[in-house]
Amino acid sequence: MDANASLTTEPAERVLTLTRIFDAPRSLVFDGWTEPQHLIRWWGPRGFTMPTCEMDVRAGGKYRFRMRSPEGPEVWWHGICREIVKPERIVWTCSIDDADGNSISGETVLTVTLEDQAGKTKLTLHQAMFASDALKESHNNGWNSAMERLAEYLATV
Repeated sequence: MDANASLTTEPAERVLTLTRIFDAPRSLVFDGWTEPQHLIRWWGPRGFTMPTCEMDVRAGGKYRFRMRSPEGPEVWWHGICREIVKPERIVWTCSIDDADGNSISGETVLTVTLEDQAGKTKLTLHQAMFASDALKESHNNGWNSAMERLAEYLATV
């Protein structure tokens, strides 16, 4: 085995990685991801709302979000915070269920890393392993829209 080979590999087609630069300090971007009063302002694709946002932001803490689409159907995001390093890193599990409690996503692990860049913040989002290419693409579209909403929100805070 090649000494540089990873012992665990993630098929690229089932892993999502996005990078964005936000014109906001790292501490504010971190708070935007971990404090319900901020999350409800930007979470989800454009047009979506978050009527329920419960978070216990600590390693082992649970979170639960109810997200409503513009057409009305709702989904529940939930999981466990695995790692919280303020203001640098957030790692949590993610599962999405329909309104009846049926899983529509399986479980992924979401890692958000924040780096200070002269008063701006470089955010790297890594989410894996998706059960299918279609789920990955759906999340890619959703996260890109949500990142636009986050940038717009941060400009108002």
